[in-house]
Amino acid sequence: MFIRLSGTNHILGHRLRVKNFPKPTRQIHIPYLIIGGGISGLSAARQFRKRGISDFLVLELENHLGGNSSNGENQYSKFPLGAHYLPLPNFHDKTLLKFLEEEKIILGYNAKGFPEFDEAQLTFTPQERLFYKNEWQEGLVPKYGNSNADENEFQVFFAKMDYFRETKGADGNYLFDIPLMNSSKDAQTLKLDNITMKQWLDENQLTSKSLIAYVDYCCRDDFGLGIDFVSAWAGIHYFAGRKHNVTSDRKENVLTWPEGNARLAMHLKKYSEGKTLKNHLAYEVKTAGNKTVVHAFDDRKKESVEIIADKVILATPQFVNQYLLENRMQIGREFQYAPWLLATLTVSDLTDNYSYPLSWDNVIHGSKGLGYIYDQHQSVQQVQPKKVITYYYSFSSSDIRKSRRTLYRQKKDYWKQMVFDDLKKAHPDIEEKTEEISIHLLGHGMISPVPGFLFGVAKKEAAKNIENKIFFAHSDLAGISIFEEAFHQGINVVNAILDGTTLDS
Repeated sequence: MFIRLSGTNHILGHRLRVKNFPKPTRQIHIPYLIIGGGISGLSAARQFRKRGISDFLVLELENHLGGNSSNGENQYSKFPLGAHYLPLPNFHDKTLLKFLEEEKIILGYNAKGFPEFDEAQLTFTPQERLFYKNEWQEGLVPKYGNSNADENEFQVFFAKMDYFRETKGADGNYLFDIPLMNSSKDAQTLKLDNITMKQWLDENQLTSKSLIAYVDYCCRDDFGLGIDFVSAWAGIHYFAGRKHNVTSDRKENVLTWPEGNARLAMHLKKYSEGKTLKNHLAYEVKTAGNKTVVHAFDDRKKESVEIIADKVILATPQFVNQYLLENRMQIGREFQYAPWLLATLTVSDLTDNYSYPLSWDNVIHGSKGLGYIYDQHQSVQQVQPKKVITYYYSFSSSDIRKSRRTLYRQKKDYWKQMVFDDLKKAHPDIEEKTEEISIHLLGHGMISPVPGFLFGVAKKEAAKNIENKIFFAHSDLAGISIFEEAFHQGINVVNAILDGTTLDS
């Protein structure tokens, strides 16, 4: 069995702490500089182009663009190295719908005005299955094996989520919306950010173990942290932020590809072609007169460069910004990021004798991880010589920093065995049938909205521009790491720069 271990360039990134870089030997002058080539940075580049501006640069630490929307590939399939789907957007998010239309994900609009999505990019059936009480069943909510009390609690829970999804506050905004900044400022609802999702479930007398396991899975899936640690406002937003109103049948569905959201990053990359410096680590950003001066290390040439710009967009997370800017450490400490592990397995066979077939999303009830996706699910090829799956694991705990140290300290054989032991609950022979396993580590996988963070001081302070020269755009400034937030962050920051408007965080 071949084992491969990969991850983000954390070794070079950690040099930010000591800043043992050579002095700059050359200069670049540019009106606009974007630091960070993830979705926010790429979206900002697109918006500059949309506004008729092409005189900009994108600086990226890695040797590729996309951030957490990146991918790998083997001889059998592409596979995601992070985000792997986009739920159908809200009908009122016209900006995102326009982007999807431009990229032929939306092919047109029907007589009733609803978008018609390319069926090849919508998840094929079967979409989801759950391994529950030694049997696979359709969907992620248990349909069989629950008591009447369990069933009643599920009904109560989903009724409450329907209320939160459809209700608007006195200001006319939905209580929960995407992007998050469009949500109502209803004071009573905002109080939900002060307690954990577990506390909210307890207060509402929702104690079914089956329901708790399901909600915990959902929170770990979107935030990296489970219900014991994540804000109740965030937990409810998972269910209520998306309105399921973009199709006439109002059915939930997602857009997905073998490479995951790297497909969306690919669509955005074209706007920064020829304007990207990869393998460049920005290590200092400061204002000087009417300019902004950025020092960056070129990891290929092993030399530093000084970039002088009129405006700089930091499309980088706050755990990076705290080392780039002066007096930023305290703000940075308020942002918590859950570590993640992904494992892509190439297996000779994944057949089973259970009642529901292999699906795009496959979740194992009671497992440590979040299950796995079948990377070849969207392929029209009926027979695959080997099957490729990607397993997801989030380090949900009260001490994220300790989890991060553990992530990098353990060897690849340790993680390999952890993955196998977890998958064996549903696939006892998975280890014997695996021919290759690629393990990918994300030390700061996604922002985790703990109680008090979403509407707290730190997030608002982190979003404020500095002297109208340094601007910020990243999904962690929204508090939820989803594509829509990063996409809108990039657009909004460019509009703020060019129009002189302020961003409402």
